[in-house]
Amino acid sequence: MTHLQAGLSPETLEKARLELNENPDTLHQDIQEVRDMVITRPDIGFLRTDDAFILRFLRARKFQHFEAFRLLAQYFEYRQQNLDMFKSFKATDPGIKQALKDGFPGGLANLDHYGRKILVLFAANWDQSRYTLVDILRAILLSLEAMIEDPELQVNGFVLIIDWSNFTFKQASKLTPSMLRLAIEGLQDSFPARFGGIHFVNQPWYIHALYTVIRPFLKEKTRKRIFLHGNNLNSLHQLIHPEILPSEFGGMLPPYDMGTWARTLLDHEYDDDSECNADSYNAPTKDIEKDLSPKSMKRSQSVVDPGVLKRMDKNEEENMQPLLSLD
Repeated sequence: MTHLQAGLSPETLEKARLELNENPDTLHQDIQEVRDMVITRPDIGFLRTDDAFILRFLRARKFQHFEAFRLLAQYFEYRQQNLDMFKSFKATDPGIKQALKDGFPGGLANLDHYGRKILVLFAANWDQSRYTLVDILRAILLSLEAMIEDPELQVNGFVLIIDWSNFTFKQASKLTPSMLRLAIEGLQDSFPARFGGIHFVNQPWYIHALYTVIRPFLKEKTRKRIFLHGNNLNSLHQLIHPEILPSEFGGMLPPYDMGTWARTLLDHEYDDDSECNADSYNAPTKDIEKDLSPKSMKRSQSVVDPGVLKRMDKNEEENMQPLLSLD
């Protein structure tokens, strides 16, 4: 075991070897092979290429050197292409701070039986008057940056549960194609995290319609890990044990405290709202959302396409069940 694996338990070391092809004898060589590819993309500013940083990309791509490098390149390219998103990219930024305090994202204290971190989102908590969808995406990316420092999570990965209870049609109308594309590019294509499952619960019909529209744009691997449970929490419990879930998900634990993860990131600044007022609202983030508006895009339309909705009927109820079991 090298110093780069020092944070891993014996069980996780074995998992890394079996599932990710991680070999301590060739670890430094693997990292160097990815680093050597950096010169092939002079158009990208690779701001960090140390061993520990590259290792997380190798783990995310099961030590396939080229795929790991491509993810590394996309990580920095995404940041170059969306510079305004990463200005004031810190927990105390007004928009990010408010999103964090409303539980975007939340994180459960217990890991699942695969050692994965369980992230939760309660969609209806979005306060449109205080922060934007871009702020929510920034808060999620910032949180992942902090969590992925843990080598155990680099290997074991994450699970995401999104509760759509009370999420209104008006809120859903803000989920434009461009906004969703920005999120997909940032989370699916450009971040070195392993997502073992994305679970929708209590989703209304228009969220099911939304998913039907964006599904073709997701990678096959991602699609296999998305589960639409509807109100069937028993199917959720087959994959995530109720012993570690809060009561909102039919679990045995008390209701989730939305501020849990925010307090971890913000520490003593959690209760300091001096920055979070209308005058100091993060203007660059507003500009991003304006640029992503359908009005400024050719051929854009609302994700909740009337044609799709018309085709929806009760016969699609069977599609609300989990698509595949996790591997």
